[in-house]
Amino acid sequence: MSAPDPTTESLIRAAMRGVQLLEMPEPWKRNATYEDLDDIPDTYVGEIIDGDLWAFPRPASGHAVVLAELQHELAPFSRDKGPDGWVILADVEVRFGPHLLVPDLVGWRRSRMPKIPDLTVFELAPDWVCEGMSPSTARLDRGRKREIYAQGRVGHIWFGDPVHHTLEVLALHGPVYHTITVAGGNDRGRFAPFDAVELDVGALWSR
Repeated sequence: MSAPDPTTESLIRAAMRGVQLLEMPEPWKRNATYEDLDDIPDTYVGEIIDGDLWAFPRPASGHAVVLAELQHELAPFSRDKGPDGWVILADVEVRFGPHLLVPDLVGWRRSRMPKIPDLTVFELAPDWVCEGMSPSTARLDRGRKREIYAQGRVGHIWFGDPVHHTLEVLALHGPVYHTITVAGGNDRGRFAPFDAVELDVGALWSR
């Protein structure tokens, strides 16, 4: 794989600057069970990682805009009901062995999930996830959750950063992820695994 060009490297550094300054929060409850999720306020999202319950406030408006616009940009894939289409959902629980994660956006190829099952918790590992970067979740998203996604063989992760206006695209190579591109500002491009359609990155930051 070729080395990132200088522009890509600078965007990666910009995306990481806000993460490096954050302290890791404490779990909501250690040695938690699935039933403990009922104790979290409705304004929080709960995940169980390594037996601990983590709870974070639901996204602020900038974060929510990125996710909503991204779903809009990926609509051609969701509308395709054939084997080349995708099931793309927001804010659903996905089990990875003992871990219960809630990616901001999650996608399965329709060749693996032809129809959306009526489930509370999805057991089938997805093909793609997108995490919106926020101060409260960035370290966990880029750290332990990324390791769990790799163990679950999730092919691609996208990190959308509404502060630095960057979209980072990672692909799984062997046991770890590698950043294959970072787009920012008003860039347009084709980004795996949705490279069949050109994506307007600038639309993600519009309000």
